[in-house]
Amino acid sequence: MSTRSTTAIGVDVGGTQVRAAHVSAAGDILAWTARPTAADPLQVIGQIDGLVRELDGPGVAAIGVGVPGRVDSRHGRILSGGYIDLSGHSLAEALGDRLGRPVTVDNDGNQALVGEHARGSARSADTAVMFTIGTGIGGAIIAHGSLLRGKSAAGQLGHIAIDRNGERCLCGRRGCVETMSSGTALGRHIAAAGLQSGTSVEDLLTRAARGDETAKSVIAAWAAPMRVAIDTVVAAFDPDVVVLGGGLGSAMHCALAEFPAEAAWYQCTVVPATLGDRAGVIGAGLSALAHIKDRVGASR
Repeated sequence: MSTRSTTAIGVDVGGTQVRAAHVSAAGDILAWTARPTAADPLQVIGQIDGLVRELDGPGVAAIGVGVPGRVDSRHGRILSGGYIDLSGHSLAEALGDRLGRPVTVDNDGNQALVGEHARGSARSADTAVMFTIGTGIGGAIIAHGSLLRGKSAAGQLGHIAIDRNGERCLCGRRGCVETMSSGTALGRHIAAAGLQSGTSVEDLLTRAARGDETAKSVIAAWAAPMRVAIDTVVAAFDPDVVVLGGGLGSAMHCALAEFPAEAAWYQCTVVPATLGDRAGVIGAGLSALAHIKDRVGASR
């Protein structure tokens, strides 16, 4: 089967929204839909089913899904969850049976980087690292053009440890960068500073630029740990580019202007993602089509 004449549906399960798109083999979004993420994992699976059916059509050859947490993509197993815990659910099998299409499941950070590598800020990069900053923090690494998977689930960059005495993380350790630089952490920093709960990161950045010390302290608490995490991955992987994606990626890029790399060894271009909340669905769709291509090639 040639993927040039086929399309896929890509799904991105986020902490606040489940997004889906009908994606061409070139990475173009042909149609788009989204729903607020349900609290119950079984309801989330139902939401994915409903969104895919809403977009389905004769040209759709496969479905790709990006989920938070550790994923063994080779066997379609979700090993652990994030803010939405789908571990223990046979997502690929259940959706494949319901929808009659092959379904691939991967970590949402991986899917976002596939999208940015194909159509966005990491395009043409040989080696790229991405942090996706939203409710939590995801991550992914492309090394020499291919996703780095390790045994199964490499790229959990939100769990780079910054402070061993810090907040307890969902992973069980303390002081992961996710506990300090995610959207959830930002809300906690805002509350600790006595600011209104509805204070936006854009408002904080504006106030900090005007010299507001409270806003500057909140931005520092949020962004400085991310600089440490970025320097760590640069030391480990020496990428061509570090991409900051997710709903707060652009804001983090702005905030980091006050926190440059401290050592010459760890200099690397850091850029905001350009695809926004489209990255995950584009990457999931392209990953699903690549899986078909690989399977056809292996059968010959």
